[in-house]
Amino acid sequence: MRKILRTAGLWLMIVAVLPLQSRAAQLLVPVGKVIGLQLQNDTLTVAAYDDVFGDTARTAGLKIGDQIVNINGMEVSCAEDVRSALSSGLETVEVTVRRGNKFSCLSLTPRQTEDGPRIGVYLRQGISGIGTVTFYNPETGIFGTLGHGVSDAAGSLLEMTHGNAYSANVVSVKRGKSGDPGQLKGSAESMAVFGKLLKNTPQGVFGVTHFGWEGTAIPTADYSDISQGSALVRCQVEGEAVREYSVEILKIYPETRTDGRNFLIKVTDPTLLTCTGGIVQGMSGSPIIQDGKLVGAVTHVLVNDPTRGYGIFIENMLDAAA
Repeated sequence: MRKILRTAGLWLMIVAVLPLQSRAAQLLVPVGKVIGLQLQNDTLTVAAYDDVFGDTARTAGLKIGDQIVNINGMEVSCAEDVRSALSSGLETVEVTVRRGNKFSCLSLTPRQTEDGPRIGVYLRQGISGIGTVTFYNPETGIFGTLGHGVSDAAGSLLEMTHGNAYSANVVSVKRGKSGDPGQLKGSAESMAVFGKLLKNTPQGVFGVTHFGWEGTAIPTADYSDISQGSALVRCQVEGEAVREYSVEILKIYPETRTDGRNFLIKVTDPTLLTCTGGIVQGMSGSPIIQDGKLVGAVTHVLVNDPTRGYGIFIENMLDAAA
């Protein structure tokens, strides 16, 4: 039977930089707390309809998730570009959108307001959501999360220009079941920036913070340290509490595998199974600990069996962060 995978990561709805630490001689805090992530690039996506003027967008055919490419032939990559394009005073504007891999041109009549013309939608620049923090280096302030990259609407790695991290908490859990992966739903505790995001890579998203997380730093594991058998996953699936749950490492794959599927794990903890059904979206980045060492992070869930999923080796995350 073909295995169907889904990343257990971001659910979608967005000084001087310290050098990133290499993996040599690492003592890192395994965190396991959810964090709000906002990765920005040069794209604008329709996030929601305006309560008052939303009918304008709906009538024109704009849909949630559409990426606005240009307005009247003018390329737009930020809210200021949209305001400038709409300031022409034209009664009707031509809006080009990208929907998946297809482009469409829509005719839209802006609504005139005291604040200028409006097209009836809220726009999001980049992608935002939640993930779980894998590690924190208290000496440098560097942290890593997700264990996989964040993709754009076309499925390619998002070319992040900059980004921010925010303190967050879990507000609800959609329990996973076969064929229907579950999901952690979270919200930011405040809009105060908790950290700066530096890199979006296939092996995780990395940033730096001056705040950090409390906890005891433990050694990172080499490939040769990891074995089949019992381990722990540290994650936050209810409220503010971070707990450790039992898992089993079922299979270990070659060290050179770079797709975030370095070992196969199975959730065995009855409490976690009752709460989430296994691995759910939003748990991506949850640190995995074996024999007192940080061995890696949760990255994917098997859609047809949410009790099982994949993890990435911590050394692969640290190589990407360096």
